[in-house]
Amino acid sequence: MTPGKGALRKAALLEAAEFVLVTSGNANATMRNFAAAANVRVGHLQHYFPTRSDLMQAVLERVLQRSLAQLREVSGVDLDSGGDAPISPVETGRIVGALLDQHADPATVRLYVEIWAMAASDEEIAAVLRGFYAHYAGYVELIVKRAQPQLAPGARVAAANSIVALLEGAAVVRSGFAGLRSQGTDNELLAAVQRLLHGQ
Repeated sequence: MTPGKGALRKAALLEAAEFVLVTSGNANATMRNFAAAANVRVGHLQHYFPTRSDLMQAVLERVLQRSLAQLREVSGVDLDSGGDAPISPVETGRIVGALLDQHADPATVRLYVEIWAMAASDEEIAAVLRGFYAHYAGYVELIVKRAQPQLAPGARVAAANSIVALLEGAAVVRSGFAGLRSQGTDNELLAAVQRLLHGQ
């Protein structure tokens, strides 16, 4: 299905917002700068995204959907339509490997770092970020449920949150910011996540 004009305009605005964050940083993350990067007036931007937090929420949702599409392509597992079908360690290994591979994209890592920095001084952005991570953890919880269907709901949530914490921390320390990436580290991360997923 071909996207309509409104969807294309929103996509262009989100692309511009990502560009500003990645190239100019959170200090320049103003509605005026986002609009200028998209070559539109601020009023046009605010027609689609009334506030900066609305825009950041849409940016994060776009990044999450892009990540899920990459996971489907690489792992063959569709988290949106997989139901409760059991998931094997081989399948989860492909999923986790694909997530770790996404850390190799400096633009994506920088995007998260800049939004985290915004959230440190802007409570509305912090609320958006909390919502994003709750959504992200919800997808991970689906994987845990399929890997360990007998696990109690509270334990499932704890495992999912721990996996998200591991992967997000890994994104920073394995990137160019900290430079702690190695095959050995990747193997240990994969093993740790697999233990949380499969309880072994």
